[in-house]
Amino acid sequence: MCVTCGCGNAANVRIDGEHEHVQADGTRVRHSHHGHDRGHGQHSHDHDHAHDHHSPAHSHAAYRKDAPAELVALETALLGKNQRVADRNRAAFASTGVVALNLMSSPGSGKTTLLVRTLRDLAGEVPMAVVEGDQETSADADRIRATGAAAVQINTGAGCHLEADMLERAAAQLEPARGSVLFIENVGNLVCPALFDLGEKARIVVLSVTEGDDKPLKYPHMFRSAQLMVTTKMDLAPHVDFDVVRAEKNARSVNPTIQCLRVSGTRGDGLSDWYGWLRAMVKLAAFA
Repeated sequence: MCVTCGCGNAANVRIDGEHEHVQADGTRVRHSHHGHDRGHGQHSHDHDHAHDHHSPAHSHAAYRKDAPAELVALETALLGKNQRVADRNRAAFASTGVVALNLMSSPGSGKTTLLVRTLRDLAGEVPMAVVEGDQETSADADRIRATGAAAVQINTGAGCHLEADMLERAAAQLEPARGSVLFIENVGNLVCPALFDLGEKARIVVLSVTEGDDKPLKYPHMFRSAQLMVTTKMDLAPHVDFDVVRAEKNARSVNPTIQCLRVSGTRGDGLSDWYGWLRAMVKLAAFA
């Protein structure tokens, strides 16, 4: 969506199972093999007219005081469109009791490792599916599918975050079961994903001990927008210069209500607390 963060054109976004045709008038028509309307409840055809909403002119101008008025107006319109789709996603998920969780972090924080362990440990207890967001490759989706869970890969090209319409299309492919958990593994980035509501039930920011414990202070919007911070790779804590108490204190300084958990996806530390949090989210959705 913006030149400052390196996002590309919407035409570069690829979602498992979708095909795109360009008509004579320039209209791009996307469709998938799933022509029926189940699960997420959204039609699987997306008519994307050739207005370049992902042009270099878009640079998160609404957040720059010196931005020209026309760029501010464009940014506001684009974020407004995203919000409308996010609200539609949220309503669709709520209607079927799907708990959509947006996992955000820097690259290499251990999100996929935590998801793989979670999918294996809780298999049979609650239906789970995953939307994987990466600029390229299906490596993480392949790791997820190896657990037996359903996954859809979104490749954003040069894009550095997922958007609500991408999730809408991916959910139409996945058709998450009623009462299931839908994990959304966002593109690794602590900036832009925080700006885009996807229609999720909750946001989880993942921080590994191999990063700096000052990350919540450096990227306050990300931590301010999250309901839960999960500190990962705790098995490596004795070997790195990372103060987990300070990291949690920093997170609470920008977001006093954020919950904090500590886990090791490989050794298993803290996973009972993580699973308890997930079970509580599923229970809340069932009684909503």
